[in-house]
Amino acid sequence: MFHRPASVRRFVTTAVALGLLSTLSTGARAGARAPEPHLRPTTVSSTAGSTTALTGYAIQSTAKVNDAAAAVSSPGYPASGWYPAGARSTVLGALLAGGKYADPFYSTNQQKIPKADFQVPWWYRSDFTVPDTSARTYLDFSGVISAADVFVNGRQIAKTADVAGAYTHHELDVTSLVREGANTVAFRIQPNNPNKNLTMGWIDWLEPPPDQNMGIVRDVLVRRGGPVALRDAHVITRLDVPSLATADLTVKAQARNDSDAAVTATVSGSVGATSFSRSVALAAHETKTVTFTPADIPGLHLTSPQVWWPAGMGAQPLYALDLTASVSETISDTVHENFGIRDVRAPLNSDGARQYSVNGRRLLLKGGGWSPDEFLRWDPTYVEDRLRYALDLGLNTIRLEGHIEPDEFFDLADRYGILTLPGWECCNKWEGNVNGSGSGDEWTAADYPIAKASMAAEAARLRDHPSVVSFLIGSDFAPDAMIEKTYLDALKAADWPNPVVAAASDKSSPVSGSSGMKMTGPYDWIPPNYWYAKREGGATGFNSETSGGPDIPTLDTLRRMMTPAELDTLWKNPGAKQYHRSPSSVFGTLKIYDAALAGRYGAPTGLTDYVRKAQLAQYENVRAQFEAYGRGATDASKPATGVVYWMFNSGWTSLHWQLLDRYLDQGGAYFGAKKANEPLHVQYSYDNRSVVVVNNRHAAVSGLTARVTLFTTDGTQKYDKSATGLSVAGDGAHSTALTLPSSVSGLSTTYLARLVLTDSAGKEVSRNVYWLSTRPDTLDWAHTDWYYTPTTSYADLKGLGSMARVPVSATASTTAGTDGASTTTVTVRNTGSGRTPSLFTDVHLVDSKGKPVLPVQWSDNEVSLWPGESATLTVTYRTADLHGSAPRVRVSGWNTAEQTVPAT
Repeated sequence: MFHRPASVRRFVTTAVALGLLSTLSTGARAGARAPEPHLRPTTVSSTAGSTTALTGYAIQSTAKVNDAAAAVSSPGYPASGWYPAGARSTVLGALLAGGKYADPFYSTNQQKIPKADFQVPWWYRSDFTVPDTSARTYLDFSGVISAADVFVNGRQIAKTADVAGAYTHHELDVTSLVREGANTVAFRIQPNNPNKNLTMGWIDWLEPPPDQNMGIVRDVLVRRGGPVALRDAHVITRLDVPSLATADLTVKAQARNDSDAAVTATVSGSVGATSFSRSVALAAHETKTVTFTPADIPGLHLTSPQVWWPAGMGAQPLYALDLTASVSETISDTVHENFGIRDVRAPLNSDGARQYSVNGRRLLLKGGGWSPDEFLRWDPTYVEDRLRYALDLGLNTIRLEGHIEPDEFFDLADRYGILTLPGWECCNKWEGNVNGSGSGDEWTAADYPIAKASMAAEAARLRDHPSVVSFLIGSDFAPDAMIEKTYLDALKAADWPNPVVAAASDKSSPVSGSSGMKMTGPYDWIPPNYWYAKREGGATGFNSETSGGPDIPTLDTLRRMMTPAELDTLWKNPGAKQYHRSPSSVFGTLKIYDAALAGRYGAPTGLTDYVRKAQLAQYENVRAQFEAYGRGATDASKPATGVVYWMFNSGWTSLHWQLLDRYLDQGGAYFGAKKANEPLHVQYSYDNRSVVVVNNRHAAVSGLTARVTLFTTDGTQKYDKSATGLSVAGDGAHSTALTLPSSVSGLSTTYLARLVLTDSAGKEVSRNVYWLSTRPDTLDWAHTDWYYTPTTSYADLKGLGSMARVPVSATASTTAGTDGASTTTVTVRNTGSGRTPSLFTDVHLVDSKGKPVLPVQWSDNEVSLWPGESATLTVTYRTADLHGSAPRVRVSGWNTAEQTVPAT
């Protein structure tokens, strides 16, 4: 134990998250002098039940501070030469915001930041004012990386042994130390090492930040209250499935008497129109659990409850819980919690795969792996934009391997109906006991309490969010018996309502049993037909992380992140180490990817040619991944139950694992996923040449017609067939319309397939164009590695290079809405006089300087048009993102000249 005043008590509660800095600026000035912080003290409310977040800090390296901790943590300390930091900020995030270093997302600038600066502790200092001391005052915080000594008004109130771990949550009663007027809190933050601390690391996603994210990345709150505090409030829901006709709610909270005298508190609350109240007698410093159930509060038995559904399956209503603790009719504390009513189950099917259902309806989890900003800078608009992109792509799930985001993230997921799979990460301290020769120190006795507190905190924070459908207590490896018990005890104590999964890989733990998931890759390039094999990473079971590896961004983004010399190397030298791919030696180059690109499409002739071939390749590969899993979701044998694209986004400027890039630009990977996940979709099967209709809607559909036409690359038609009167059940069911013959007379080695689906009224509801070869990709399954399966011969798609150039006309107009959004409508038409289609016609919204306007949401893009055909596309965006410029659209394509037209 450490010394503290007798009246200062420390309460370790169970709510935590990683909070992030409130700006995404990186700064551009190298070697800038440390600015004076000039931080205004945070004004703290005196209202009982209030929470006030500190507005920011002055920070400085302990190597540059010679003053004693008592002086640093006292009001009036000058903090001369210290750096300002946001309310949620890593050390490096603050220094970047202050312009100390050049943009770390560009070229190899990040390598120039000295790591030694972050191998000593840093001070975080903040002033706050309290109008009076009549109320009790608490410091409430989490997200400290990696540990901290904590001081208030010159007195130490916690040591690093007590405040350790990124996810542990802490509440310190500082009533006896707080003064009327000015007060100071100071944290002496310890350096982070993910292999030694239960915090977070970046594994092989990106080049890790030099400071390893040391800092305070979640709000530090000053809480005020009376003698009785309410904590750990939550609602346990029991929905009747499958009827959904009734739901039972149980309300629980901890009433804690922090005074030295016995009191009787009245705990009252409401959910919707139902109110309830109870008197609770508490001895001095006693805590009691207060519970309200339908047995004593009939109004907590709901008839016709408003049920929460994932996006595309129904609405996302939320309920509110409000609680108040009063002593002698004076409010002592208040609590507000939102929650949703839904039922999640995830049993193992007959093949041992985990099969999720929500509210009694089975669903294929289609998702992506989430990455926060590399420097953990929190920008709510940027986060919301990415979640809106997930919906636009037809995804329903986000997986968070570590880096578990703050409350606002899950609030957004609740509102948008996006399911989330949070869990601990691999390849560092979290799995140090079980990953053999992998990275991460083995646990000591001191680590188990940190792990338990971390699990308890995450469980308490996430349990009421209907978007959270599981917690993965392991990633690449399942925990051993002792660690699993540590986690499960904490989850049980927190009334965790959702399935607990042993690992994201095909592992088991003693109590949780088999994970029902697989982590068989691939993580590097494989051909599109790979996905249809019911083996390895193919479309069977639940694949927790998988993709075809590199995702080369658009040319616009590449020029924002790499020097001309680096861009030259990118397309010329496949064996070159690519700083913007991964620190992993396995994924350090683009050798496998580039060999496939040249082998299938032909060697690149320049940077532009390399990028256009990359977009074409990424479109076909990502589309095939999601189409294969979509087709297999309702198979009678070895069905596909889940697929997580690795990854959804990147935390920095990357060449690696991303459906969308750092700047939210969209290329082939994005639109391939969007096409595959259409609500009603016609698709071609690489394994058996079948043409299949997949219905992701709930309602069945009938009266459909599927037409398939095959063309040589010059547009000569060689095959045409339709299937009429098609019916497809709902909820991911599929129906085979027809199967293409194994050979078609006169078809060129490289050929095109156009699939069109029309409804009973003849309206086109899905259109899909493939570039295929009579010479298939051949996989060497016998030499499959953990990250890919080799390809021994490539499909011949080089015929695309000889397609004639065709003209495409474009007209565009824009309508500004009253909600701050604008919509631009673009009509593109193939005006060629011959037979050749315009392949992969891309439309980008740009400003007057030709810079992409981002983020945007297109109705469709990268379309292929035969002569005389047109497509009308719409794009929506924030009007403010034009920055006063008139909108324009840039049109380009595989065999179409680039042009830019006005869109006013």
